[in-house]
Amino acid sequence: MRILLVEDTADVAEAIVTHLNRIGHTVEWESNGAHASRRLSESYDLLILDVMLPQQDGFSLLHQLRTRGQHTPVLMLTACAEVEERVRALDLGADDYLVKPFDFRELDARIRVLLRRSGGESTNLLHCANLSIDRKSRSATLDGQPIELTRREVTLLEIIAARPGRIFNKDELMDRLFTVDDNPSANSVEQYVARLRKKLAAAAFEIRTLRGLGYQLVLHAPAEPGAGAGTVAHISPLH
Repeated sequence: MRILLVEDTADVAEAIVTHLNRIGHTVEWESNGAHASRRLSESYDLLILDVMLPQQDGFSLLHQLRTRGQHTPVLMLTACAEVEERVRALDLGADDYLVKPFDFRELDARIRVLLRRSGGESTNLLHCANLSIDRKSRSATLDGQPIELTRREVTLLEIIAARPGRIFNKDELMDRLFTVDDNPSANSVEQYVARLRKKLAAAAFEIRTLRGLGYQLVLHAPAEPGAGAGTVAHISPLH
């Protein structure tokens, strides 16, 4: 998912970015609290905030976010293990808290929990018709059979399969799949969608292109007696 990391210790931040990119997330990094403040109005699936930051600390950023009425999940990072600091962060609206140094396996697990919670799900498995996606292993199966997908293909499939019927425009998908450093081409999203369509030919859904609007995952209707194959259910777009 698209994550904003606000961390002023360069080696820690670079390690987190490298790790999260490797498992399929798109991560943007700010090392300065004041600079991060100007980006809070953007759409992210998760914010990871260090407490001690130059110019504006993590508590202030968290307070700013919540007073705007934004409900983006927030994971706080700190080198301080004091209970009072954890309580303060949670009272200000943090969703979770992780003390440095930490194991990346714990960071991964906490991120999965927050993303599940924000999506109203209780497990790491995402089901859509005859497709299952395991967010932990970053893998997918169709009718129980493994599908060979790249890291970014899994991410794109996870985004659209979590909201069948919702229209995702190209710019939104670009933001969630790539960073500026990836230097994606103008047709990068189309290329990934085309690859998914080939690999998901047996899926009980289709990925539609709505010209001028974006992409929409539409579930196939159950076959009825006397109905021809390929009947598609009408699903009103969700916004």
